[in-house]
Amino acid sequence: MTQNRTKPSIEPQIAGRAMRVAPFIAMDVMAQAAAKERRGETVVHMEVGQPAAPAPRAAREAAKAALDLGRIGYTEALGIAALRERIARHYRDAYGVAAPPERIVVTTGSSAGFVLAFLAMFSAGDRVAITAPGYPAYRNILEALGVEPVVIPLQKATGYVMTADAVRAAHAQRPLAGVLVMSPANPSGTMMGRVELAALGEACRELGLWFVSDEIYHGLTYGEPAETALAVHSDAVIVNSFSKYYCMTGWRIGWLVVPERLTRTVERLAQSLYISAPYLSQVAAIAAFDAREELEAVRTGYARNRAILLEELPKLGISEMHPADGAFYLYADIARFTNDSLDFCKRALDEAGVAVTPGLDFDPIEGAHHMRLSFAGSEQDCLEAIRRLKAFLR
Repeated sequence: MTQNRTKPSIEPQIAGRAMRVAPFIAMDVMAQAAAKERRGETVVHMEVGQPAAPAPRAAREAAKAALDLGRIGYTEALGIAALRERIARHYRDAYGVAAPPERIVVTTGSSAGFVLAFLAMFSAGDRVAITAPGYPAYRNILEALGVEPVVIPLQKATGYVMTADAVRAAHAQRPLAGVLVMSPANPSGTMMGRVELAALGEACRELGLWFVSDEIYHGLTYGEPAETALAVHSDAVIVNSFSKYYCMTGWRIGWLVVPERLTRTVERLAQSLYISAPYLSQVAAIAAFDAREELEAVRTGYARNRAILLEELPKLGISEMHPADGAFYLYADIARFTNDSLDFCKRALDEAGVAVTPGLDFDPIEGAHHMRLSFAGSEQDCLEAIRRLKAFLR
């Protein structure tokens, strides 16, 4: 009689590159804040870069009208022609630069845009220059794809922007494949001027590097308008989205502008990775371009919030910040209070009910004594946050 024996099981392993991807701390803070609210406690949300305002009325009505037609299907992988043409027109109207529809790729938010662009431009083992502080998803996506992020620390002496000299120095040390900048920046709101962008673009041309410009916060400025890298580098790869200025985070709709030689490669990737961006979101996005009056009113609200924080935070002993030229963030030095921003922000949430993001999300070294505050909420939120932080810090 044969005896049945259960063979020992072998557990499959999680991919090493996935295990190396750090958590997106701002999203962790949002989850912790939500748990606090489920317990019946109140939270002032300043942790995530999400507009409190709804999507423009015209965008919502366009989506409703499309929904009433019944058939919501796939679109071309590059996006519906009407949206690509409207984005091209936006570049002519807003910047006076040419970005033909053939160079436009509609994406499932800027996040998918980064994945498509990085896969098309970089091979495993390539090195790409990014900044510290900087948006953490850059580092995480690059590492997930086997690409090495080369962190260039930003300096007060150079206005907290990436410089051409810093890129040349990093490339001389070990060759780079690309450079990624953001203006206005996350977490700081700091902008690059035309001169700095042009110098960086020229360095990329000289060294044969891809030049990627994240322009997701364009439209949200409080002085001079933001410059597009396309104005100084015709082959720059532009990443943008309807999430921030257009208040459409949950619609997951964005776009790329890529050199024509890259379009077919990106199209093939999009076909297999997600087929197409959501049809309803694309229809809504077309209409959002015509909601400027409504969107400018939202931006005016951000400007008020920014002014409140810039006036009140120094009274609390928080006075050292990167220039907040645009976006809806302040990136503040809290060394006076702590060298452990994770603990500081956890206590601010637990004890004061104010959700803010530790600087370690954006800078693994200097971020230990920084925090980011989003002022994308209401004026009442900003005033209440100041009141609570005052009690917390006394």
